[in-house]
Amino acid sequence: MHFKLLISLLFLLINFFNSSVLAKKMHGIAMHGQPKYAEDFIHLDYVNPEAPKGGTIKFGSYGSFDNLNRVAFKGSKAAGLGYLNDTLMRRVWDEAFSLYGLIAEYADMPKDRSSITFYLNPNAKFHDGSPITREDVLFSLETFQNKGTPNQKKTYGKVVSTELIGNLGIKMNFINNEDKELPLIVAGFLPIISKKYYENIDVTKTFLDIPLGSGPYAIESLEPGRQIKYKRVDNYWAKDLPVNKGHYNFDFIIYDYYKDSSVLMEGFKVGEYDYRREYNVKRWFTEYDFEAVDSGEVIIKEMQNDRPVGMNALVMNSRKDVFKNRRVRLALSYAYDHEWINKVLHENAYVRTDSYFDNSPLASSGLPTKEELKLLNPWKDHIPPEVFSKSFKPPVTNGSGNPRKNLRYAKKILEEEGWFIENGKLMKDGKEFRFEFLIISPSDEKIALAFQKNLEILGIRMDVRTVDSSQYQARLLNYDFDMIKRYWGVSLSPGNEQQFYWGSEVGKKDGSRNYAGVDSPVVDALIEKLISAQSRKELTTAIHALDRVLLWGHYVIPLYHSNMDRIAYWNFLEYPDEIPLYGIVIDSWWINQSKQLDITN
Repeated sequence: MHFKLLISLLFLLINFFNSSVLAKKMHGIAMHGQPKYAEDFIHLDYVNPEAPKGGTIKFGSYGSFDNLNRVAFKGSKAAGLGYLNDTLMRRVWDEAFSLYGLIAEYADMPKDRSSITFYLNPNAKFHDGSPITREDVLFSLETFQNKGTPNQKKTYGKVVSTELIGNLGIKMNFINNEDKELPLIVAGFLPIISKKYYENIDVTKTFLDIPLGSGPYAIESLEPGRQIKYKRVDNYWAKDLPVNKGHYNFDFIIYDYYKDSSVLMEGFKVGEYDYRREYNVKRWFTEYDFEAVDSGEVIIKEMQNDRPVGMNALVMNSRKDVFKNRRVRLALSYAYDHEWINKVLHENAYVRTDSYFDNSPLASSGLPTKEELKLLNPWKDHIPPEVFSKSFKPPVTNGSGNPRKNLRYAKKILEEEGWFIENGKLMKDGKEFRFEFLIISPSDEKIALAFQKNLEILGIRMDVRTVDSSQYQARLLNYDFDMIKRYWGVSLSPGNEQQFYWGSEVGKKDGSRNYAGVDSPVVDALIEKLISAQSRKELTTAIHALDRVLLWGHYVIPLYHSNMDRIAYWNFLEYPDEIPLYGIVIDSWWINQSKQLDITN
């Protein structure tokens, strides 16, 4: 009897010690290694904790908007919606990928990352004063699992069950422990929405009703398509948390929309909005010599960054017959004259992009390493042979504007693939090589026309079509285009977003960012490898291998990048001394109201 009792007690004791009740509650979690900030940190290093509150900052936005619904991926979402809803934990910008407590005060997870448990902050509230509960968390998860974007459905769908732990804990169990990033994605990217507010709304449809939020700002007013105004929530429940100290200093944030990029620029010159990040280098060198700059009222700065620049490219939709052939896509890359375009249109200010992860150690270079070959060799019969024998570099011209050598090589490739010029038109099997380049910004038209000229020499007809933002977005959602100019951003810790960019499964469904139509089991396998990486070294190896396969697939024509952030702002805006790893964090800026008053007077 005593023996049986002893065994029972021992069994209960073991279960008790193995339970999440006694698991270490973590104030922060990191993708690899340990988070930078200790549990007792007061504020982040890249903020001014004493920054004054007050004032209004205005931003200028191009295009329009017709949607305030964070769930629906249709329509054009208004700028700034991320301010409305907090997440379980908050990402910081001076670490590769780390998060700290927000709605979830603490978290714990096993070493194999097969689950994660969040312990909600009892003070967490929506803007109407109602508490954020585990039911809201569960509702948010299920909503994005079932009705979100293809990527959200795939990612959050890996949460296969949930459990309630104690009074404030909610445990999420994953389908397996292969996706090492998944706990951080759920923690830092799942917007927590109110079940009471959203449960009777068709979240798949766009709407312009002001939604209930929980974040640092709420929508005060809007003019559909023209302006949206946010007001700082005075009683924001998380304003004093260490992760938020020094942030959200503006009383009001306003986004004004402009239908014309030139008018948008002119608006900044006369002070209609306050901060501008310039992506057009030609404009940077030619249009920032106006009176307010000369007087010091507007400050212009170039700030170097060390973050990956991502891929800015001309994208060929390989779902279309004309772009299905890899070597045909390669031929078109020889018709793009980067050197001439950079000289004539961009003041030679850009560097040619030759990696999907350029400007970082994540970019592949040289030939594959032994570690990379372990990932690539099993797929050797499915990978372009150049992956194993050449270091990728885009075609180069002499910059004269007459790339004869490159065009001759392009013609040779096209002929090898069965395309020949007949009566000035490139033909194959009775069909003309003709496609449409869909653009939204007039600034892209000059690039398109330069490219068009070279294609005409090859007998290829490229029609350039400019559409408004709503039509453009609608056509992107269902891949109704031949070629577009697009940008994919990346972080220092790439992960699940790569499936959304290049995954075969999402590329067959509307709404992904697999615009190129990549449908490759090799790419899918390499993405799974980087997601399941146990260490930073494993992650980097998988990314290098993925980078090579994508580059030699010639799905896009890489354009250019800069490792500079070029910003202009009116001088009443001020910012902390330290700029974090990822660059400028506008939410840590503030207004010197005496300077603002001087300018407005």
